[in-house]
Amino acid sequence: MTVELTRPAGTIDPATLVDTEVMERLIACVVKDYPHLDRVTARRVVAQTAAFIATSAHRPGVELSPSKLVDIGWHTWILHTVDYARFCEQVCGRFIHHVPTPNGEEPDLSPAAARERTLAAMTQAGFTIDLELWPVTDKMGECSQCHAGCTDSPNGGKK
Repeated sequence: MTVELTRPAGTIDPATLVDTEVMERLIACVVKDYPHLDRVTARRVVAQTAAFIATSAHRPGVELSPSKLVDIGWHTWILHTVDYARFCEQVCGRFIHHVPTPNGEEPDLSPAAARERTLAAMTQAGFTIDLELWPVTDKMGECSQCHAGCTDSPNGGKK
């Protein structure tokens, strides 16, 4: 059963999409792996990640990009494969793959345009947006942990 995203803007609290036990597990992992983030911020990150993934599923073909903090949430969730797959099936109706950029190409949109497009899609889906987790200065579309940008990636973080 997928979640219908047809409510008015700002009426869906994305945290409600995430099972309580899964939320707690993800919060604990985010705080452990990113000690500069506290539990409250980690919860906000997981909630916005849920909204981003759900919006992405319901807007196929639209290039959406996570903020750096939402990307942290997404990577954390993906490592919990059972939880992630269950969320995708229940909320999205299918598994949502994390593809930083097609074939390692540069994103088509500037960071500002990617942010605007992503937040507009999430708003149209009815989600409340936590703007502090989507800063204007963020270089959206640059996956913070994948081969193109990882400090521990095979190419040393060089493109």
